[in-house]
This record gives sequence, structure tokens and C-alpha cells, in this order.
Amino acid sequence: MTSTLPADHKPSWRGWLHAATAPLVLIAGTLLVLLAPGTDAKITTAIYAFTGVMLFGTSALYHRGNWTPRTKILLKRLDHSNIMLVIAGSYTPLSALLLPRSTATLLLWLIWSGAVGGVLFRVLWVGAPRWLYVPIYVLLGVTALFFLPQFWAADTLATILICLGGAFYIAGAVIYGIKKPNFSARHFGFHELFHALTVAGFAAQFVAVALAVFA
Repeated sequence: MTSTLPADHKPSWRGWLHAATAPLVLIAGTLLVLLAPGTDAKITTAIYAFTGVMLFGTSALYHRGNWTPRTKILLKRLDHSNIMLVIAGSYTPLSALLLPRSTATLLLWLIWSGAVGGVLFRVLWVGAPRWLYVPIYVLLGVTALFFLPQFWAADTLATILICLGGAFYIAGAVIYGIKKPNFSARHFGFHELFHALTVAGFAAQFVAVALAVFA
């Protein structure tokens, strides 16, 4: 059945999960910023919310549209770059609000330096093989594991949610990298499962951020 599909066929669900998530992140993120107590909490959650909206909004735009080759490459660069940025964006409020200032500064320096480097890599080499760039996403995301004891001491439940979100993200990255399981090439394939897991990962870490904000 799937062998009869054209090479450029997109499953019917492609992009819809992120299209539905983008406005929810915008609304929830805006409320989080408005309700956050203090300047640090407002600024860091605004960064987090912005990277989330960019991730899901750009992904929806890229995957749902039928673009010219030039526009498609541009959106692909943005889409893949936003993965780096949302990782750094997620750790911005978590680090600033849960960790001692010196520790938070170190972690954020590492995360944002890695994210900027990752963005440059994806922009300059958009055709890089998956086996090369997918591990970069994972390595950037697990950087915070070196600071796990400090997160755990600050807020155990938030740390559990951070790890749960990371597990969802890593599972999605593996599925995206190996292109399996591919349930239905016509409707809901490996890419849609990857998108579903990014939504789950973001949701888990959103709750962790909210716990950190209102602790």
C-alpha cells in the first residue's frame, strides 16, 4: 500500500498537532508571564514562552504548507533551529528560578552557547544527515543532567517533570532518527509520533516551569 504513495506525500496528520499546540502555548505562556511574580520570573518565562510559540508555530507553518523549494529550505532551517532554541528556552526559567545564581549562570552559558552553535550548524548545513544532527539535540538537552542534584534539592516534583519531559523529547528524537515505528504513511507516521512526543515533552516541562515560578 505505502509503495504506491508519491515520494513527496505527507501524512494527513502532518503538522496538525503542532498547529493545535501553538495557540495553546501562546495563551498559557502569556498567562504565565503575566502572573509570574518578579522581574526575573517574567523575563525568563517570556523567553521560554517565545521559544515555545516559535517552535510549534514554525513547525505547523512548515509542515502544513505547500511551499516553493526556496521557502521550504528557509522554513526547514527555522524549524530545526527552533528545536535548539526551545531546549535553551526551557532551561532559562528553570535554572534562573531553581538554582543558585552562579550555578544558573554556568548552566545557561553552556546551554545557550550550545544552542547558538547548533543553530549555526543547522542554518549553514541544512542538508546534514540525521545521524549527525539528531544526537546534537539530545546532547544539548541532557546537559542539565550534570546539575540534577541541585535541581532535585530545589524542587523534587519539578525535577521529576523535567526528566519526564526530557524522556519524551529523547524518545521522539530516536523515533525521528530511525524513522520507526511508522504506523501509517498515509495518516500518522513516525514523524507524527515524533511531533506528539514533543508536545508531551513540552507540556511536562511547562508544568515544571510553572512550579518553579510559583514556588
